[in-house]
Amino acid sequence: MVRQFARLRRGSVPESPDYSVVPSDGMCLNVFLVAHAPGRPRSVVLGKIDPAAAWWELAGLGPDRVARLRDRWMLPASQLVLLESPDDAAHRLARELLELELGTLGPPRVFSETYGRGPGEGRDPHWDLHYIYEFDWPDGRPVRAAPWKELALVDVPATPRADFGRSHADVLELLGLVAA
Repeated sequence: MVRQFARLRRGSVPESPDYSVVPSDGMCLNVFLVAHAPGRPRSVVLGKIDPAAAWWELAGLGPDRVARLRDRWMLPASQLVLLESPDDAAHRLARELLELELGTLGPPRVFSETYGRGPGEGRDPHWDLHYIYEFDWPDGRPVRAAPWKELALVDVPATPRADFGRSHADVLELLGLVAA
């Protein structure tokens, strides 16, 4: 196998070591906000989406995904908007999904994962790059925001893995928080 570097171009790329193409099963650049309860690092802010909110604009979720995810816990998250920086995306998510104005954030923890999705012999795996920003929920501030039917500080290790949507239990596991 010839080594291919993640210097990507759209469409076909002539035989060249300079560029590769996006994997055939796609690639996502994701930003996650993990707001911990002050003094309780196992508890993080998770939400169950309000189907009436504009989830396509907020996080790129179409009606089918909204219907499938409506009763599952999720982190405030989305893919980057094209050409958006991870820091700008984190601030956008805080404003739009948590109704918070965040000050300066520390650097994100970054993880890379590849995995196969569905049938397709010879198909490239899907590739995810996760930018995860951790911070403490503001002490004394109620845990609520308009896009969610429920937003709460949830004890992750005490919550069944099946209660999470969009593989968000896997994302929390990358941080050492393992769902039941």
